[in-house]
Amino acid sequence: MAKRLVILGGSESGIGAALLGQKEGYDVFVSDSSPLKEKYREELVAAGIRYEEGSHSIAKILEADEVMKSPGIPEKADLVKKIRQKGIPVISEIELAYRHKGNSKIIGITGSNGKTTTTALIYHICRHGGLDCALVGNIGYSFARQVALDPKALYVAELSSFQLDDIHGFRPEIAVLTNITEDHLDRYEYKFENYIRSKFRIAMNQTADDFFIYCQDDPVTKEYLNRFSIYSNLLPFSMQEELNKGAFIKDDKVTIKTGNEPISMSIYDFALPGKHNQYNTLAAGIATATLGLRKEKIKEAIASFESLEHRMEYVTTVKGVDFINDSKATNINSTWYALENMSKPTVLILGGVDKGNDYSLIEELVEQKVTAIVCMGLENAKIHEAFDKKVAHVADASSAKEAVQLAFSLAEKDGVVLLSPACASFDLFKNYEDRGKQFKDAVMEL
Repeated sequence: MAKRLVILGGSESGIGAALLGQKEGYDVFVSDSSPLKEKYREELVAAGIRYEEGSHSIAKILEADEVMKSPGIPEKADLVKKIRQKGIPVISEIELAYRHKGNSKIIGITGSNGKTTTTALIYHICRHGGLDCALVGNIGYSFARQVALDPKALYVAELSSFQLDDIHGFRPEIAVLTNITEDHLDRYEYKFENYIRSKFRIAMNQTADDFFIYCQDDPVTKEYLNRFSIYSNLLPFSMQEELNKGAFIKDDKVTIKTGNEPISMSIYDFALPGKHNQYNTLAAGIATATLGLRKEKIKEAIASFESLEHRMEYVTTVKGVDFINDSKATNINSTWYALENMSKPTVLILGGVDKGNDYSLIEELVEQKVTAIVCMGLENAKIHEAFDKKVAHVADASSAKEAVQLAFSLAEKDGVVLLSPACASFDLFKNYEDRGKQFKDAVMEL
């Protein structure tokens, strides 16, 4: 009898898992408490996969041999508690994909900040180097969908802590941890250590043949590194010290050493500006060097990479005021990096669903660089409390259009309006992409 696989959540990861599960002979049932998007409903119908939407049939779900839980569903949900109480194994979509990937390799990238850019850059270098690869996980298709419909020799996977929480055997040959700062604490009982443990799970199944790439300059990573049993080859990257292996920057020159031929290049050849992107580029350089790609190909790709939409994306200039879309900044540290790059007087658009932000972390940069703040969220009290006495103007807006118009009116000539919210988006928007798009549309209407 076929193994009964229940999939909780009918979004990209859930539908990808359903398609893969069916292909691999599971008896698949998809359950989502919300209505499905039309495109996902059509895929399930076309594939003949059973599903329900708008509610959960609890008795049916509890008959599962295994449950794949969407990363968006928290452990504290009543249904998840019932599944756990019954002892039904719970896996993530990346675990299911790993199980059926065959001999393909995985580069897995996680971290609080920089993981999307680092993932995209690694993929760009691999493609430029001629590798048969796919971009999966939080960016691109779901990993399971890719394995089901268009398998590749190499998967470059952006991994969130939520995806790593429900892995068992998942093992990337190359694991990258960009950094760890406080984020998603609402999902981790407001205990930073729980979130840290979740991030380090990326290396938990690695062997002596694998590589673990991490930031030597990140205090949290450095402090916790020796508290976990990591058996893979450690390849750190740093801007503060010269390293015998890994990568470092000294006198504006990058050196990458992985055991293959060392790679050297100038930071002025990097396509991506900003200190945070130098860290992302170091991580990507090490990851691709371990694959044995030709160093000329790696250097060419690093020099030709274009920055991502919604991540420090220049939109346009209106009457001398630059508009920058950093909607992907969903935590306080991302906004810190954005402000660090500002060289002109800045109007900062902040706000959304707060995940436990400590605004004192950006206080100094705000005082140095920000002339006004526009709060764009349903609950702005915490932002007012942090900045009302430190910034001349702190105003409220309830839409992207209103926020852009307000920010433009408060901006200095030759200044910048920066959307870098430090918060999740789902109070006013579908997701950070929707927030960024509405911001850009509003700017173009000025």
